[in-house]
Amino acid sequence: MSKNNVLVYCELTEANQIADISLELCTKGRQLATRLGVRLQAVVAGHQVDAAARTLFPYGVDDVFVADDTRLSPYRTLPHFHIVGKLIQEQEPDIVLFGASSVGRDLAPRIASFLRCGLTADCTALEIGSHTDAKTGKQYDNTLMQIRPAFGGNIVATIVTPETRPQMATVREGVMKKEIFDPAHKGNIINLPADKILTPADEAVRILSREIEEQRINIKNAPVIVAGGYGMGSKENFQLLHDFARLIGGSVGATRAAVDAGFCEGERQIGQTGVTVRPKLYIACGISGAVQHRAGMDQSAKIISINTDPDAPINAIADYTIVGDAMTVIPMFMNAYKNNLK
Repeated sequence: MSKNNVLVYCELTEANQIADISLELCTKGRQLATRLGVRLQAVVAGHQVDAAARTLFPYGVDDVFVADDTRLSPYRTLPHFHIVGKLIQEQEPDIVLFGASSVGRDLAPRIASFLRCGLTADCTALEIGSHTDAKTGKQYDNTLMQIRPAFGGNIVATIVTPETRPQMATVREGVMKKEIFDPAHKGNIINLPADKILTPADEAVRILSREIEEQRINIKNAPVIVAGGYGMGSKENFQLLHDFARLIGGSVGATRAAVDAGFCEGERQIGQTGVTVRPKLYIACGISGAVQHRAGMDQSAKIISINTDPDAPINAIADYTIVGDAMTVIPMFMNAYKNNLK
């Protein structure tokens, strides 16, 4: 099998299905592999995961490496590190992608340290391009351009690791689109001999019991989001956003400043330190539009800004801007919506 491919580490949900962040990475990985003229590969490690592994083929995955063993489920660092590290050593992929989740943030740095290669964390975009070393003038073609916010989100940095392989990155959930490549696409299942790879040392940490609480709030895939900022003024005023969202079939989001002020739950925070969303409609209420917040919502299909400041940064990316107090404008929206439904 040829080397220098693109490899995606795929996480599993509690229901033993491929996590959305991994499907997003497979979609992007397919684009990168096509651009480079190589194969897209994925690795799935867990127990009884053959069915989940086969769901990756429509996303354009050519080869799925499957490690099936009871020691691999639920996730523990050492067994997964041993499986993935050995696979990368043998396959020598050019690019390896992980989700910037709790699992990816735990596993990817260990792999990078083990392989002595670079790793860019929390990327928001990945592209293939050329890079010229400013000191030596050496040209590097087909290099992975790893793009992420830096310095508190005040700049967008493009990072390259041209001298080491593989080129590794973790990618934030929601910043890549999850799209089917070809429903009829077929690939190969390649079984990894987990029983021969894992050692007793991999069980140094054992899970004695687990307490799992279901996620109560999940706005990532909401088609309509009504988001509020610090400009809403109070938790009581935020209730108007909940009423408005309920009326139009949307969900409520918030900026970090609003969450820190206690106006809204942390699970609703959107931005660089929150979730990334791309709804069909995003209504920003009392949001100034700091770059940290825009990084989490600027891919929305339509953006409406309601703000008393006509020069607020959010207005620069809004499709429609309403200059006014959200506490006055939103009730007008609600009345118009109700009357038009009659």
